[in-house]
Amino acid sequence: RIREHGAENAYFPLLIPKSFLSKEAEHVDGFAKECAVVTHHRLCADPNGEKGLIADPDAELEDPLIIRPTSETMIWYMFKKWINSHRDLPLKVNQWANVMRWEMRTRPFLRTSEFLWQEGHTAHATAEGALDDSRAMLEQYASLCEELLAMPVVKGVKSPSERFAGAEETFTIEALMQNGWALQSGTSHFLGQSFGKAFDVTFQDKEGKQQEVWGTSWGVSTRLLGALIMTHSDDAGLVLPPRVAPVQAVVVPIPPKKNDEEGKAAMEKSLDDLVASLKAEGLRVKVDDRDYVRNGAKYFEWERKGVPLRIEIGPRDVKNGVCIFKYRAGSGDKETVQLGDAASAASAGFDAMQKKPYEAAKDR
Repeated sequence: RIREHGAENAYFPLLIPKSFLSKEAEHVDGFAKECAVVTHHRLCADPNGEKGLIADPDAELEDPLIIRPTSETMIWYMFKKWINSHRDLPLKVNQWANVMRWEMRTRPFLRTSEFLWQEGHTAHATAEGALDDSRAMLEQYASLCEELLAMPVVKGVKSPSERFAGAEETFTIEALMQNGWALQSGTSHFLGQSFGKAFDVTFQDKEGKQQEVWGTSWGVSTRLLGALIMTHSDDAGLVLPPRVAPVQAVVVPIPPKKNDEEGKAAMEKSLDDLVASLKAEGLRVKVDDRDYVRNGAKYFEWERKGVPLRIEIGPRDVKNGVCIFKYRAGSGDKETVQLGDAASAASAGFDAMQKKPYEAAKDR
């Protein structure tokens, strides 16, 4: 969807000169307290032998480097080199990267010092173009949450005190957690001309006049994992919507007795056919045939991991040409399904299961 939006993937340096960050006043004020700073380029042994390794006093950097808290300053430095004419606009880049924002109190997935994210940055000839871009990406993020994560969101605009540092407007999607909290799950920023002015990014319009560009930035992070967990999970563990579950169906075979060679052969064939049919339907499948783990422990493990569907198959099931379905979400009842219909039944069941968590979250 990011490519369809017109953005090209790129990668920019992790270490940003402090002088870059200082060019946009509001931006530096917003991130100053969260920055991790590299001040020296090497270590040495403490000459007094008291502290082991220390920062080498002779290796202090003239311009300290900031571990990127976000990449606007580095990317706008490059935009100045890439943008000359109206023909160069709009310019849209996206990077998948890690960032560092120093946190005193961390919460897994929700607020950590280092996190992974996707950040897009665009430059436009007009304010309308930039505003349209930032609003369009917010719609994409809302669609991602609702269609893939089965997580309803509310779209809105941040108050001036909550805006992204250096932005004129911040658009946001907020998801409602089970405890009633609203969690910011994605943002898209209309930057106005602040970064263009700070980095002297101009273009020649159709009349040959120099104009300043308008900008946006937008991103979502691993916070979405925290939102997913908090929105759907229960006391038994994770609940993963089928469309985003790494494993959609786990097959747990119950082996025949040790001396039942005929039963083993029949089980092996039925298991292979079942797995092949599920994969042919485009489903992500795993067979848990560990012989050193009891079946009850397997069931508990996969339920805790949130796998949408558990399929059990034993010697009696093979003889009857059936298998047993147990969905992670829903009534909790087991279903007996014909082996020949298992793949289509699982696919239909996933469509229904994708909707149930969304509706449950929406009704809160």
